[in-house]
Amino acid sequence: MDRTERRLFEGEGRWISWRNVVGFWWLGLCNNFAYVVMLSAAHDILKQQETNGTEPTAAHSYHLDRGNSSSSSSYDCNPVSTAAVLLADILPTLLIKAVAPFFIHQLPYGFRVLMCIATATASFLLVSFSSTVAMSILGVVFASISSGLGELSFLSLTVFFPRFVLGGWGSGTGGAGVAGALLYSAFTQLGLSPRETLLVMLVVPIIMAASYYLLLVFPASFPQWHCVPEEGHLTTPNANQERRPLVSGEEDEEDEEIRDGEAPAEDSQGPLTYKDRLAILRDLLRFIIPLGVVYFAEYFINQGLLELLYFPDFSLSHAEQYRWYQTIYQIGVFISRSSLFCVKIRWVWLMSVLQCINAMLLFFAVYYHFLSNASLVFVIVAYEGLLGGAAYVNTFHFISKETGDRKREFAMAAASVGDSLGIALSVALSFPVHNYFCSL
Repeated sequence: MDRTERRLFEGEGRWISWRNVVGFWWLGLCNNFAYVVMLSAAHDILKQQETNGTEPTAAHSYHLDRGNSSSSSSYDCNPVSTAAVLLADILPTLLIKAVAPFFIHQLPYGFRVLMCIATATASFLLVSFSSTVAMSILGVVFASISSGLGELSFLSLTVFFPRFVLGGWGSGTGGAGVAGALLYSAFTQLGLSPRETLLVMLVVPIIMAASYYLLLVFPASFPQWHCVPEEGHLTTPNANQERRPLVSGEEDEEDEEIRDGEAPAEDSQGPLTYKDRLAILRDLLRFIIPLGVVYFAEYFINQGLLELLYFPDFSLSHAEQYRWYQTIYQIGVFISRSSLFCVKIRWVWLMSVLQCINAMLLFFAVYYHFLSNASLVFVIVAYEGLLGGAAYVNTFHFISKETGDRKREFAMAAASVGDSLGIALSVALSFPVHNYFCSL
């Protein structure tokens, strides 16, 4: 947190500032929680249907999957890539992020959050009580809708608060991966069935409602239940004038950023037109493309390569190795998504290059088998998670900083398409790569 943000943090009252940071942290965690859990839970419910109603634990269902692996391949493969479930989980989110920013401003924030809560609740109920494959997939789709709508809405919401709440949001979204994986595994390991575990997790939408409606302290002029005016006259804590030095003649690092890349003053007024929004979207490509490349390489690793990196002589089984790859990756994401309070990195494109190097390294590791044990992969996936999380939070920090007040709310929502687009493209590549290696 730089000095200007720290002064604003203290100036508006520590208690209110902490409530808002903590509120956005919980919103980030709850928003991504169902999305993370559905990947595991839907798999278990589908396995339950295949085994005629017997409810296996998460670990047991994973081993059942491995038992069906192709015996003719030199790799220990599932018949279908782990990218298959991710595809159902990402496409609705991608569609919402691509389309909704052009009309979502017509729906008040209070109603948007109610929709997120309702769809997240529906996802837990549908998957837990599913009796068919279609019903389980529908539950995954509802989780994806809740996550996509929530992400673009809460990122837009940050423009009505001081910028440091972005740190809380980023940290919470990173925590969702760790919390979702650990809690689901813990509950099923303790003997709860997947259905019972999902019913326990219905508390998550309740926490989201409490965080938004009870914990956040909104500005007095915030339009909770009516549409947000776009005439540029709303005064928000992110406005340029609020980031000027509080003492006349004082100059610090923030002032240098204002002169170098800070949002210019805007003369135009009135609502954003469709043409305005397309122009803003074009300007955002310098942020969207590097973020998309980071997530493309990241999820190509996670869904296309990691299950093929199996070391038979290592102390962990294949299922345990894969599970630890994912867990360590999520820990790396959580750490770096929480880093915005301490460090800010402007060069997101550099992180996209480094992430692509990670993907190429692990691709050749799968092909040539030159890595000696899983410990080396643990280090690489931790680094991968650090790069991905840092790219996410820094992208939205600098969009918030460098976009004019009138454009900022739309820009924050529209740029959220970058990570989902990268994930969707990685899924498209993961299928043929998985099939190629498993056919060897």
